[in-house]
Amino acid sequence: MVGVTISSIIPALRPPACLPQSASCQEASTWQQAFFYVSLLFTAIGSGGIRPCVVPFGAEQLEQDGPPPPQQQPDGKQPKQQWNFFNLYFFCVGLAVMLAFTVVVYVQDNVGWGVGFGIPTITMFIAVIVFTSGYPLYIKRKPGGSPLTRVAQVVVAAARKRKLPAFTDGSLLYHDKDYDAHISTAGCLAHTKQFKFLDRAAIVVDGDMSDSGQPRPWHLATVHRIEELKSIIRILPIWSTVILISTAASNNYTFAIVQAKTMDCHVAGSFKIPPATLSIFSSAAMLLTIAFYDRVLVPIARRLTGRPEGISHLRRVGIGLAISILSNVAAALVESRRRADSAHGQLSVFWLVPQYVVHGMADGFASVGLLEFLYDQSPESMRSTATALFWLSISAGQYGGTVLVSMVSKFTRSSGTQGSWLQDNINVGRLDFFYWLVAGLQLFNFAYFLFCAKFYVFKRLETAFASGDIVHDNFGDDDLEPGKNFRSTSTTDPDQLELTQSNQY
Repeated sequence: MVGVTISSIIPALRPPACLPQSASCQEASTWQQAFFYVSLLFTAIGSGGIRPCVVPFGAEQLEQDGPPPPQQQPDGKQPKQQWNFFNLYFFCVGLAVMLAFTVVVYVQDNVGWGVGFGIPTITMFIAVIVFTSGYPLYIKRKPGGSPLTRVAQVVVAAARKRKLPAFTDGSLLYHDKDYDAHISTAGCLAHTKQFKFLDRAAIVVDGDMSDSGQPRPWHLATVHRIEELKSIIRILPIWSTVILISTAASNNYTFAIVQAKTMDCHVAGSFKIPPATLSIFSSAAMLLTIAFYDRVLVPIARRLTGRPEGISHLRRVGIGLAISILSNVAAALVESRRRADSAHGQLSVFWLVPQYVVHGMADGFASVGLLEFLYDQSPESMRSTATALFWLSISAGQYGGTVLVSMVSKFTRSSGTQGSWLQDNINVGRLDFFYWLVAGLQLFNFAYFLFCAKFYVFKRLETAFASGDIVHDNFGDDDLEPGKNFRSTSTTDPDQLELTQSNQY
């Protein structure tokens, strides 16, 4: 941010200002562009470090992990403070976006780019001071090693033993709680029957143990480490369903600006609303949705369902996906109306507000719900990795939007009699058809989500309590579909567990 700021202040680091009557402006030199782009690269690297880690680290400060007190019946649910934290995090992000689109943009346009960039630079400096000053108060955990290395070790060990017969009894596989203690403070993951080919990595054969008695990680994996990989594999289909929201948003915001330039942007008198600032309606809708969800909807749902978080993560994601379909339906209808009125007069730009508002509401449900889901269902030692998946879904959606536009332009140009749907002159093109296409894709995506959610298997933790019990808990949205809870009698020996099964809806 310092590099970006000084590049807009120091004349040697930027091209000269354009002359008022000049038909062209002098371009920035190669080294001026290099300095600016390297500065942007550093902001990207910094964001890549902050975004995946700030959510799990913040939730960790509330001491989500660890078994509940012995006098309480463990129900596999996290304290409600955790869910409030996720809502608060997204509320702060949305508020920051609104300030960026209003205050900072106004300063940049009316005061100067140096001051406009200087404001977030100073803010980031203050944030670093505040963050580091709280270091003595933080709950800090020792790093458990690279999770990607453990994933690779499981895959290699399973491939080495691919010709061995698979065991149906999980108790015959290799368990070592002491070996996994640093990556399973809340309890080891219980064995599941999905992806049985990976279980071969936990079959003990000659040569798997070192002389010190420790397993050779590229030859033998514990059940907990295998279940870590299974957990990540299981969440990927759910994760992929949210990519299309970002795809739709990337195109809607871009095309909506083009639409707004052909519409009446007057608010009052001679004051016009800049087309690019329409996105504040989406941010405002997300803020109001999160506030309503956290303060009104969750308390009501908590009383009805008995769940600390009120509505399950998957239901929250599903509601967001359903609402996002309506965003493109609204966009298609408005574009049809704008196109019909283009020959008779300009339509008010505020006709575009509903699609922004609906998309913001969808974000308030789907995005927050997905982050909660990834945090809850990922192994505790891989929560930063799972949070990174959330931001990767946004990136994948942005790139997917570019690919979708290119494909639609290519196919409609070659097959249609009126030319491409997406043209520079949107009055000639058929942007409304494109919106209907995206709405159709989102409808298919919603059906795909329902299918994935129906067959999703929630992770289970094996937790030992002071009473001497070992409990295998269903953590997560176990009321979405019939699940299984397993509880042992009073014994701490996993090989002696007498399991009772009960259906839970």
